[in-house]
Amino acid sequence: QVQLVESGGGLVQAGGSLRLSCAASGRSGSSYVMGWFHQAPGKEREFVASIGWSGGDTYYAESVKGRFTISRDNAKNTVYLQMNSLKPEDTAVYYCAAWFSGAVVAARSVRFWGQGTQVTVSS
Repeated sequence: QVQLVESGGGLVQAGGSLRLSCAASGRSGSSYVMGWFHQAPGKEREFVASIGWSGGDTYYAESVKGRFTISRDNAKNTVYLQMNSLKPEDTAVYYCAAWFSGAVVAARSVRFWGQGTQVTVSS
């Protein structure tokens, strides 16, 4: 079992930045692919970014490429999502996720979820 706890969400103006953190605890969190999904009201939960266990392989949704950066610190069992140049359409609940394999996966393939953190971008 792996427990994931997100932090760092909040309210920011368009063009601003936020950094989300996800602390993993439990069974060897560093063995999993880690990532972030987001879910806006009335929409499905969607893939945002992922990072392999070594931290060398990163993948992003087209909508966030060039603006968001995912990273991980296995010594601290923590994954980060640096979000720059935020847009109102980035407003959503952001979920930390862990799964066994695959760079880009659907939400149904995620093994462990965090509780989510709200990100609101005002125009």
